[in-house]
Amino acid sequence: MKKEKSKTIDFQVKGGKKLHGTIKTNFSKNGSVGLLCASLLNKGKTTLHGIARIEEVNRVIEILESIGVKVNWIAQNSLEIIPPRKLALNKINVESAIKTRSVIMLMGPVAHLMQNFSLPHAQGCHLGKRTIAAHTYALEDLGIKIKTTNSAYNITANKLKPANIVMYEAGDTACENILTAAAKIPGTTTISFASANYMVQEICFFLETLGVKIEGIGTSTLVVHGIKEINKDVEYWNSEDPIESMMFISAGIVTDSELTITRVPVDFLSLELEKLKRMNLKYKILKKYLSYNKRTKLMDLKIFPSKLIALEDKIHANPYPGINMDNLPFFVPIAVKAKGQTMIHDWSYEVRMIYMTDLNRLGANVTLSDPHRLYIQGGTPLKPAQVVCPPALRPSMVILISMLGANGTSILRNVYMINRGYEEIAKRLNSIGADIKILK
Repeated sequence: MKKEKSKTIDFQVKGGKKLHGTIKTNFSKNGSVGLLCASLLNKGKTTLHGIARIEEVNRVIEILESIGVKVNWIAQNSLEIIPPRKLALNKINVESAIKTRSVIMLMGPVAHLMQNFSLPHAQGCHLGKRTIAAHTYALEDLGIKIKTTNSAYNITANKLKPANIVMYEAGDTACENILTAAAKIPGTTTISFASANYMVQEICFFLETLGVKIEGIGTSTLVVHGIKEINKDVEYWNSEDPIESMMFISAGIVTDSELTITRVPVDFLSLELEKLKRMNLKYKILKKYLSYNKRTKLMDLKIFPSKLIALEDKIHANPYPGINMDNLPFFVPIAVKAKGQTMIHDWSYEVRMIYMTDLNRLGANVTLSDPHRLYIQGGTPLKPAQVVCPPALRPSMVILISMLGANGTSILRNVYMINRGYEEIAKRLNSIGADIKILK
């Protein structure tokens, strides 16, 4: 039987319209997928609130259901997870698994449930070479062996033990894997050069809800006091997505808008806002408060139309508390608006900045120096164009934002990548003054 070709979804964007009013930051994409994977540590019922209704989450749920986990949506952003007595890894939904890099975060939790298992190779965004060395080396310290074949990761977990781990690199998903692996190994595991990013903190807060004591949350050294068994009914709230907040900030700047963004994670945008302040962005913090998890600090932020100037220094990302790797792309359309030349250095990915040259089709003046560095001559007016989404989430969203600032009608083709990470984004942008029509 001939396989039916899947239909693509396109956006028609009538740009040049100012955004206005108030938009709420949604729950974190990366927090959602991490919590779904970490829930396998619990033999009891886990109720998660604040789970994003996005394609990436759908893929993870499909994976979990295929191996026997019961996942039930009980409200718009809330679900219940009930694990089976025995996982059926041999029935894993391979098609869903290879679409999301999040599948790799099952290594840590499943190592407590099966001594030998395999996971398909992860893909997700096409951002260049992405090894799993940080996962492999640290998990080996805990007694979990990984053998990589052409199509799968074969994992053996016979004798788990606590360890003093120095992370090969401060990767977010790697640190989440180590945390979930260490959580059910009795004794003390120390993780040095750990990521302190928002999704890692989210997993730490969740593990504490499960009864695992963790020292050093928010720092580069984590001490996990593992426990033998986790079997309890728990509820937990995922917090908001700083990357989405940054996207709305970028969209407001590109469209010369006065816009209020609520529920913005303060700690994970501090340096981004400092850089923008030095670029002459006018903004006001309206109030501060805590997220539903009672741990993550939030604020309401109002930005104003501003005449931006380019920074003399390059803009680059670093592990937290530096500029977030996923926030860096949103400085590209901002730099297009700023007077002067901006250099953006994306040292961690070989391909992502190449996708940004698509903005030249919209009238930007972007020069690719090498796979990691862009020079942007700001101040050129944006114009409408037809562009196909690149195979990466943030660059696709950057193109959409730029189309909002281009007078006239643009077409953005095949927006699956955007739907991977943003919930009903066309509808939400339209609610604050954008004009995006979904073409099916």
